[in-house]
Amino acid sequence: MSRFDHRWLMNSTLQLDIDGIRRGLYSDRYFANVRDVLAAAHAQGDRFAGQSSRPLPLEATGTDTGDLVVEAQVFSRRPPYTLVAGMDVALAALRYGTGYFDGATFVETWDSLEVEAVEDGTLALYGGEPSQVTPVLKLRGRYRDFALLETIYLGALTRASRIATNVYNVMQVANGKPLLFFPARFDLPSVQSSDGYAYWIGVQRANHDLGYRVQPAVSTDAQAAWWGGRGGGTIPHALIAAFLGDTAEATVAFARTLPVEVPRIALVDFNNDSTRDSVATLTALWPYYREALRAGDAEGQRRWTLNGVRLDTSGNMRDLALGPDDPKGVNPALVRAVRVTLDNAWRGWTLKPGEQEIAQAYCRNVQIVVSGGFDRAKIARFEAESVPVDVYGVGSTFLRNDSETSTDYSMDIVRVRLGDAWVDMAKTGRAPNDNPDLRRIDLGQF
Repeated sequence: MSRFDHRWLMNSTLQLDIDGIRRGLYSDRYFANVRDVLAAAHAQGDRFAGQSSRPLPLEATGTDTGDLVVEAQVFSRRPPYTLVAGMDVALAALRYGTGYFDGATFVETWDSLEVEAVEDGTLALYGGEPSQVTPVLKLRGRYRDFALLETIYLGALTRASRIATNVYNVMQVANGKPLLFFPARFDLPSVQSSDGYAYWIGVQRANHDLGYRVQPAVSTDAQAAWWGGRGGGTIPHALIAAFLGDTAEATVAFARTLPVEVPRIALVDFNNDSTRDSVATLTALWPYYREALRAGDAEGQRRWTLNGVRLDTSGNMRDLALGPDDPKGVNPALVRAVRVTLDNAWRGWTLKPGEQEIAQAYCRNVQIVVSGGFDRAKIARFEAESVPVDVYGVGSTFLRNDSETSTDYSMDIVRVRLGDAWVDMAKTGRAPNDNPDLRRIDLGQF
């Protein structure tokens, strides 16, 4: 459940491979080994007869280690915080994967597993001390019943939380401007729904914390599937190539064909002359808009409005609008040049009396979308310099996993139940921790 829409993602939406999960297809093999060792110990009637490194109550001797009940805590050590996402996937895996095989029959034991979890969209703080963490998930139950699932729930939380946190961090420097989510082409199709949902979590948390009203915008329907949106996008280079490099003609065809709900955003760097193609495209659409305006055709006006132009100049190219000493790629000078050119495009049009103010507004209302190598640092720089960008398109930076963005989750067994007592059993350097955001979870609802 996210704290923003209070809606659980059920397995009918998640579509987990339940049989594969139960058989360990997605689990590190050593967890299957753990399960098998503990199951064999129980079946053979083995009892603990060793020397523990920890002080134990007298009843520890003779403990059925194969049936040992443990308390496990799951946490991330990304400083200073992790924005949690992927929890519903983790919980669904626990719901359908907790248990054991009796011959060919899987016996579910999820109803004996005590689960506490935070909601997606919760910030989990970390100050750098491994013994002082913020658990986002706590499990209490017979360990061999859920040992096999660690790889799955850690992986689900790690990837989704990394993307959500990356998005949240970029939103903090974008001053409430939309971030288009463009990383679909950089990974497998199978991860798009989870990634798009994590992006949505990041946007919603930023809106909540910073008072924004940014609408999420993804490029594929799969990325929007878990939060009820739709994919969108701009005109790609391929369409312009199909119109033999004529950006204006390609945009006219796009506007004529696509529903008015689809934004008309022209990609204007195909010929590396963004100012020229921006004006040419705007000039090509204006007569159609003016005709619709004269006819009182509101839908026609929407159809022939140029909502934006997108600059995507490669980092090894210098746009023809710039001088030899100007930088390459998408840079502040290029954005400013395009903005001035758009605002003044109407000056080259033949206008009738009373149309000048309308034409001026038509040009000023064209937004500038930038993409290509934008990350938190570059967006922060553009915003600090008041570059007239309206929308940022961001791709692989949201998937980034390096020393600064690593959001890897860990699971520690921190206590074991011996008789009626819970005994600390965390590895050296770790300790049981609490989190007031944890809530008791009924796995039956999945």
